[in-house]
Amino acid sequence: MSTTEMTGRQKAIALLATMVLLGVVVVVGLLLREHGPGNMGTGFLGGAGVGVLAVAVVAWRVTRDPDGATTFERAFTQQGDERDDAVLTHALAVLGISAVPLTGAAAVAIGLGADVSMVLALLLFAEILVAATAWAVIVRRS
Repeated sequence: MSTTEMTGRQKAIALLATMVLLGVVVVVGLLLREHGPGNMGTGFLGGAGVGVLAVAVVAWRVTRDPDGATTFERAFTQQGDERDDAVLTHALAVLGISAVPLTGAAAVAIGLGADVSMVLALLLFAEILVAATAWAVIVRRS
């Protein structure tokens, strides 16, 4: 259930923020392609493209049918009710608490000689997994 409707000004601000974010993604991707090691720039642009596409799909679903969207979609787009916001807050709190030990473990792995790019990729995937698991558990319990 949606608690607020976006005004014309809010839509304009969201569109402007989206354009600025896309510009930053393209500039950073091109800088990484020029100066980054290996295929880092290409990987960044590919991952950013998938992320931007996912955000666009979520925004389209929420604006098209807010009641049919999932709890995550409504909370992510700030169109949810109090329960959606509480679930998002709790899931992000769990992610924040677990980020410190995960990052520490990654630093130890790098210190022991593990490949830095692989450790950073595993750290990112571990944090995504923690956030998704926390989200599912909190939604089920509330």
